[in-house]
Amino acid sequence: MPRRKSLLAQMYEARQKAKLQQKKLEEQAARVWAAEGRRVAAQMEKEAAEQRRETERAAQARLREEQQAERARQQEAAKAERLAAAQERERERQAAAEAREQQRQAAEERRGEQAREADRRRRAVERRTAEAEVRTEAVEATIAAFERLLADRSRHLAARSRRAEDAFNADGSEAFVAAIQRTLATSVYPEGLDGSCAAQYIPESRELWVEYELPRKDVIPAVTGYRYVKTKDVIQPSPRKETEINKLYEKLIARVALRTLAEAFDAAPATLVAGIVFNGYVSAKAPATGKPVRPLLLSVHAPREEFAEIVLDEPELDPKACLRAYLNALISPHPYDLEPVEPVLKFDLRKFKFVEEMNVIAGLDSRPDLLALKPVEFEHLIRELFEAMGMKSWVTQASRDEGVDGVAVNEDPIVGGLCIIQAKRYSKIVGLEAVHALAGVMDDKNAAKGVLVTTSWVGKASRDFAARNGSRIEIIEGRHLKALLREHLGLDVLIGLPKLPPGWERHEVS
Repeated sequence: MPRRKSLLAQMYEARQKAKLQQKKLEEQAARVWAAEGRRVAAQMEKEAAEQRRETERAAQARLREEQQAERARQQEAAKAERLAAAQERERERQAAAEAREQQRQAAEERRGEQAREADRRRRAVERRTAEAEVRTEAVEATIAAFERLLADRSRHLAARSRRAEDAFNADGSEAFVAAIQRTLATSVYPEGLDGSCAAQYIPESRELWVEYELPRKDVIPAVTGYRYVKTKDVIQPSPRKETEINKLYEKLIARVALRTLAEAFDAAPATLVAGIVFNGYVSAKAPATGKPVRPLLLSVHAPREEFAEIVLDEPELDPKACLRAYLNALISPHPYDLEPVEPVLKFDLRKFKFVEEMNVIAGLDSRPDLLALKPVEFEHLIRELFEAMGMKSWVTQASRDEGVDGVAVNEDPIVGGLCIIQAKRYSKIVGLEAVHALAGVMDDKNAAKGVLVTTSWVGKASRDFAARNGSRIEIIEGRHLKALLREHLGLDVLIGLPKLPPGWERHEVS
């Protein structure tokens, strides 16, 4: 059998066992503590890990939140950018639309302005073309009116002939002529042909003398018409040929003469007027000198019976041939050049009794007084004055002068004619009856002009009477006579008037 162990050994063994157990316990405890430590450490590690994880999760959450916030911010920014871009695109679209609209409107305006400008140009062309047509029509109307001059003559003048006859029976030749002139003045002529007309009646021969102011050549339109030149924007005249103007002018003055004769025959009763002498003058400027001239372009003596045979309304009537071939008129071969003709009737000087010429100037003192001259000497002095002025003149016999002291004739066909002279060597005023007497002698002698020459003066009534007779009666008073004698005869004369009329100065007659 096994030996039993001693107590000590047992104790020792027990102690060793206890130590071992203690060691085991300690080891176990150590293991437990180690395990617990490991567990705690693991727990702590776990908790730290969890905390780390939680921190990570929180960081991740924060990161996610930040990311979400960033994404949200970015989304907001992107949205804002998109919105801004959309707004910008919208603005650009609107601006482009507005620009396109403006361009469209501008284009529309340009097209409209171009259309308006084209319309304005079209209307301007139409207006200018119409203006050219109107001006052409006016030219054509003027020529047509000239060609219708005979057809458009007054047809009612014969109804007034009784008035002219009554005027003659009541007041004589002057009233008769005035009535004829008033009647002729009612005749309406085309524009530019309203010439003046003077008349004189010779009852002994039953003839009416008519002096007519013919139109000038420039009354004929110098153009045939007008046309609008679009490329130059001008209305261009089409010049009329000079030969055509000359032919038209020749026919025009012939028509004026025939119409005046026709209307004068209608206005004058056949019992008083058996014939008419028509003298047509024209007032113009001489091309060579530029001075005023008044040539006689047409002169005709038309008996009533012969004139009545003319068919004035016949379109084929040639007015120039009618006057020249049928009525034996004198017509200027070149009236457009102012070439004058002689009048068909000249003055018969055989009705006057003249005395022999006397040279008065040779017997005058250096400064003679005109009032100291004898009447016959004064008359011859006036004769010499008129001759120095370019006329032929004579002194009539004192016993047969019939109120005529002298006669002068200007043979110039332009301004010529018979002139009756009365010489009054007076020291006082010459009365109105002397001027009336001169007018009567002019009518009796069929004179174109009468001149009263006096060393004194006339009154207002005499001047008014002379003015009413136009240029037919001229009055030369003392101071004017003194100036004329100095100018044309080189005489420095005196007029010893005892009293001067109002407005005169002594040096004018001394």
